[in-house]
Amino acid sequence: MIDIQTALDNFDIKPVHPGAYSSNSGWSATEGRDAFEATNPADDSAISKVASANADDYEKIMCEAVQAQKEWRMVPAPTRGELVARIGQLVSENMESLAAIVSLDTGKSLMEARGELAEVVDMSIMAAGQSRMLYGFTQQSLRREHRMYDQWLPLGVAGIISAYNFPAAVWAQNGFLAAIAGNTVIWKPSPKVPLTAIAIQMLCNKAMSEMDLPSIFSLFIPSENNLAELLLSDSRIALLSFTGSSSVGYKVAQIVGQDLGRRYMLECSGNNGCIVDETADLELAARSIAFGAVGTTGQRCTSTRRVIVHKSVAEKLTSLLKQAFSQIKIGDPREQDAVVGPLVDRQAVRDYSEAVQQAQALGGTIVCGGKEIDRPGYYVEATLITGLSSNAECVQEETFSPIVYIIEYDSLNEAIEIHNCVAQGLASGIHTTNLYNTELFLSAAGSDCGIAKVNMGTTGADIGAAFGGEKETGGGRTAGSDAWKGYMRRQSVCINWGGKSPWDNRINFD
Repeated sequence: MIDIQTALDNFDIKPVHPGAYSSNSGWSATEGRDAFEATNPADDSAISKVASANADDYEKIMCEAVQAQKEWRMVPAPTRGELVARIGQLVSENMESLAAIVSLDTGKSLMEARGELAEVVDMSIMAAGQSRMLYGFTQQSLRREHRMYDQWLPLGVAGIISAYNFPAAVWAQNGFLAAIAGNTVIWKPSPKVPLTAIAIQMLCNKAMSEMDLPSIFSLFIPSENNLAELLLSDSRIALLSFTGSSSVGYKVAQIVGQDLGRRYMLECSGNNGCIVDETADLELAARSIAFGAVGTTGQRCTSTRRVIVHKSVAEKLTSLLKQAFSQIKIGDPREQDAVVGPLVDRQAVRDYSEAVQQAQALGGTIVCGGKEIDRPGYYVEATLITGLSSNAECVQEETFSPIVYIIEYDSLNEAIEIHNCVAQGLASGIHTTNLYNTELFLSAAGSDCGIAKVNMGTTGADIGAAFGGEKETGGGRTAGSDAWKGYMRRQSVCINWGGKSPWDNRINFD
């Protein structure tokens, strides 16, 4: 069980806690502010309140972040990495109490909360190492006695707008890379999960204080969307990273794109499909799909939402999935045997129910699940639906809940066409033991997503890989590989070391 008050006290979270922080100004005021509740999805109870940040708070944070970045950009990158490493160390040292906060905020089981925080720690280690490898490269100049090379330099202030489903990991994937790149970071988390952001900010404050650093990381939690949009329209934000729905992603792109030179990085919706061919290990596929569909209550951008299965094995796979779903304990994350928790709020439950009703109206068959669970909190059953066309409206849309549509196919080319026929392009997978099918799926004629997996679920992020997707997912990349380059500006350098110019023979100064 989670002792709520102990969890709050561990991070000095007040009954009404300020919603903004920057190093020079400290925590914002609480008096005279509208306060919104931090609600536990597991039982619909109020854990505490957050006094909404306002426009004045934002301006203080921004001015301090701009000023701090002028100093931070000149700090050697490996030293910048030391700050990130220290924050990761503090997360590790406070793993259990921080996992309790994440669980209370999101409704995740403690097991899943620990998994998310382990990702934060891994990301800190990777980013700290990357801080020593912000490589440019030497090029060959066509000019005599010249040297030419590329280098990567800080951008300025980075804004991060994160979603509720991974309140710690998404911030770490973006914030740690932004920081080692020499940028200061302003974080605007979802107001649905404010306590995780406050707790992490406390750890950042400790690390920054130990290293005598100014506002490298700061926090801005308004309750109103129009205040969140300050980050979009402010030309002092050099890079805006947004994680959320595609509909909001369009708005981010339109507003930020009005200023030439400013950047946006989008990680939006994912309507992820997994192909299961006639040669697949069906038990492996069923376990992987169950994890991908039901883990985090289907509230991952990489959750498996469509299973595209060969007709010859569709009945068997459906039976195995039904068995797998029946073994997953859904309940309060404070219950020891609960594997999957609630949805995040009442609106998410309504969206789930509407999707199920729409699927039935279009001729879909509920194989298992399909109902809300009658208990305090926001619980729904993991749901399998068959009998729908790949073009059905509910199949084409991303419902952020544990609903999986099973669609049958005849040929692999047909399966790939079905797989690619949605607007989103984040994660994809295939279960097969056929080498040719694997290679076709991974070829230019195969999956059109940013992430492709073979014989595993669509969910899960390997820190070493670049994370992100194509089409309406937005095209952004974070985490590993060379994603760090997105947080820096590229500069081509040419040095004349020979002391000659092209017009030496044309211009005479005698």
